[in-house]
Amino acid sequence: MVVHNDARKWVTAALGFVIGACGPAVSASPPRSPQEASAVTYSTNELGMEFAMVPSGEFQMGCSDGAKPNECSKDEKPRHRVQITKVFEIGKTEVTQKQWQAVMGSNPSAFKGEDLPVEQITFQQVHEFLNKLNARNDGFLYRLPTEAEWEYAARAGTTDQYAGSLHDMAWYNDGQAAARGSGAFQNENSPVGLLVPETHPVATKKPNTWGIYDMRGNVAEWVEDFYDGNYYSNSPATDPRGPATGDGHVVRGGSFHVYPWLTRVSLRTMFPEGYEFDDLGFRVVREKR
Repeated sequence: MVVHNDARKWVTAALGFVIGACGPAVSASPPRSPQEASAVTYSTNELGMEFAMVPSGEFQMGCSDGAKPNECSKDEKPRHRVQITKVFEIGKTEVTQKQWQAVMGSNPSAFKGEDLPVEQITFQQVHEFLNKLNARNDGFLYRLPTEAEWEYAARAGTTDQYAGSLHDMAWYNDGQAAARGSGAFQNENSPVGLLVPETHPVATKKPNTWGIYDMRGNVAEWVEDFYDGNYYSNSPATDPRGPATGDGHVVRGGSFHVYPWLTRVSLRTMFPEGYEFDDLGFRVVREKR
């Protein structure tokens, strides 16, 4: 499926889905040191879902200055200033299968494990989960992040394309898995060739400087916004929420299947609401009611 005209193929071995390539940004909020990041205090709900606090501030959204041609797609331009006016909480990790099972009573994931991210879920199923979570009336409203909130939280005050060390912070396809004996397999029909075969338990790599794990790699993540390839040309500078309508919703973050340049934090792609893949999940934002 072609996602947009400038799309760079981001293909899973079994499902062959298509995606775009990417770029960077800047934040007015100072990044924490690694020591401060390790001392982040998380809030927790009754299901054991942990949340990191994201400060208000501003950042440069979209392609980084000096990005290489394969590190920036047309839909990531122009780079532009965005202000996030409210503090919000975002999931420390992607929603796990244990958490999904507790709310939904089932587990659609291809790769099974309580601490693995839930996947094989459509946008509509994500909203069913959120509706049931909100019906618990625990004093918070649960929702998907906006595209701007997602990139702001992923960057965590950094300005480079990858918001930190990929090796230390992300599960992705580095093309070396088979040499390490990890069980990766070769797919001659896939543009990415050698593929890491499965998801990984959440929070097993390092967090970013705001204490958030797996914003790049492992599973890609649904966000709330409808997709528009030209949205950055006229999007609001304050708390943008995406276009009012569209053919699909934005997906962010890259996955365990993809090469490193497809995990950059400005990378945008989209899928229709009914699509599901074994490397597509989500994380939750919550705010006081």
